[in-house]
Amino acid sequence: MTLHAILSKAPVIPVLVIDAVDIAVPLARALVAGGLPVLEITLRTPAAIEAMRRIGGEVEGAIIGAGTVLRPADAEAATRAGAQFLVSPGYSATLAASTPTPLLPGVATATEAMTVLDAGFAFAKLFPAEPIGGVSLLKALNGPLPQLRFCPTGGISSTTAKDYLALPNVVCVGGSWLAPKAAVDARDWGQIEALAAAASRLRGAA
Repeated sequence: MTLHAILSKAPVIPVLVIDAVDIAVPLARALVAGGLPVLEITLRTPAAIEAMRRIGGEVEGAIIGAGTVLRPADAEAATRAGAQFLVSPGYSATLAASTPTPLLPGVATATEAMTVLDAGFAFAKLFPAEPIGGVSLLKALNGPLPQLRFCPTGGISSTTAKDYLALPNVVCVGGSWLAPKAAVDARDWGQIEALAAAASRLRGAA
């Protein structure tokens, strides 16, 4: 599956930090049932790789991505675990050259955006979106660089997501609000499914 096809599946990609393997499958099932099939599992915990394996084997319809991919070794481990795309907080030519798995590189400036365009990328992650200018920055970048489309991530909420999705150069947004810690700790999968369902309708509200 191409990166374009993956990013176009839903308006929001849940960004997940999974601390315990046993929550991976029910969490993913709730998000997919709510209409968000594309899941970014960050490589920030020891449970992340096994969580990907379990979701890939047990959650029908889930499209697994690995986030916080920093090194070729991260890309290899995530791909072996079933990741269908990779997300990095920045751009590394070494990382990009090391893997055939679709990569969404991070950018924060016009210079970095031009760098990924020169490297052949049509999509980038704007990170951290809110601290570096958010909607205003994306509007400014669209003038000189309309050919680059973004998945902004970092500080975006259910309230602000629609403002990003209204922009012509935004294909989707990444958000951590879909799996609030209190709901995960309580195993309240119904609440998480409801949050996902609301997020899946955001593009129509934009």
